[in-house]
Amino acid sequence: MAESFVFCCVLLPLLSLCGLWVRTQDVPPYTEDCRSGTYPPTGPTFKGNVSWYTINLDSPPQERWNQIINDKKVELANMIQVVKDLAKAFDPSGKAITLVDKNLPVLLESLPCPFDDEIKGIAKTSGIPLGEIMMFNIFYEVFTVCTSIVAEDKTGRLFHARNLDFGLFLGWDVKNSTWMMSEKLRSLVVNIDFQRNKKTVFKSTSFAGYVGILTGIRPEAFSLTMNERMSLDGGYIGILEWILGERDGMWMGFLTRAVLENATSYEEAKSLLVKTKMLSPAYFILGGTKSGEGSIITRARESCLDVWELDINQGRWYVLETNYDRWKEPLFLDDRRTPAMKCMNRTTQEHISFATMYDVLSTKPVLNKLTTYTTLMSVADGKLESYLRDCPNPCMPW
Repeated sequence: MAESFVFCCVLLPLLSLCGLWVRTQDVPPYTEDCRSGTYPPTGPTFKGNVSWYTINLDSPPQERWNQIINDKKVELANMIQVVKDLAKAFDPSGKAITLVDKNLPVLLESLPCPFDDEIKGIAKTSGIPLGEIMMFNIFYEVFTVCTSIVAEDKTGRLFHARNLDFGLFLGWDVKNSTWMMSEKLRSLVVNIDFQRNKKTVFKSTSFAGYVGILTGIRPEAFSLTMNERMSLDGGYIGILEWILGERDGMWMGFLTRAVLENATSYEEAKSLLVKTKMLSPAYFILGGTKSGEGSIITRARESCLDVWELDINQGRWYVLETNYDRWKEPLFLDDRRTPAMKCMNRTTQEHISFATMYDVLSTKPVLNKLTTYTTLMSVADGKLESYLRDCPNPCMPW
């Protein structure tokens, strides 16, 4: 009752003033039934397939991203311009962007190899100031909200799927009812096959110009996604400590990429994700190749708080994470967990597949205005599929 009062009397008027007017029938508890028959993707929620590129890990780091950035330099510049425009809205003097251009490149030398050189190469190829490319790579430490699921079917086969939601509070377009950042990011989504000696090491769905990994698969070994974990001791604190010289923590996106590039098994990947000190809290969602190899790793910056794993004997044939600790209730305005679990339970273990997991991730508000792409992964056959998404009105802003 108290939450309803706060929403109706405080938040709805505030959202209206911000141009984020939401009709009462379009807010939690949401009434859309679980979707079905959405795969293969078609219709208004499907914005297109994602293009594939190859990155050769044997080539010099400053050259690895050249093809992708040459193809996407206009889209990358447009996205960064949105960030600069938003910054100027709060700081008309432009001093904030000047500081980014002047000071962030100094910190680049403190980043681990090869990420520093890859960022330099992206800046050179795109013609965008180095500080602004580095800022783009920092965003994901603090602004990513998502839904990730690992599920096991009756035969022991594992499936891993995720919606990548990004851009909350980064510029609401009142006319089109969209988040400006989310719209620009869709044009930057790419699938990448990272190869060494002309053989695949791992694959990912990412954004052109971002050198870390949010979604990836190492064939015949494991799959990995990252969801933001909101905490008072969050990414902003870790970044500030890094700027002030305390650099014993790992950047989240760099950690996930290092794990995909170097770990060769589910257990090795899990150990690295549990033990490594990080700049930002996070949820790591990990899938493997064997029955029971699926987990949600809840991380504080300096320690692991919980590992929640598949347990078929206990009836736990899937694990699912949005952006809240599993032992806490989600914010009532952002409860994607409940509808996602309802749809997974309705699907049942007997019918889990790429198609039915895509259905779950297509059900509002699991699908929302922030959703940029949906990825489906199967470790056993090294398969990764990604699709650009849209959420036509009526649709929740998050």
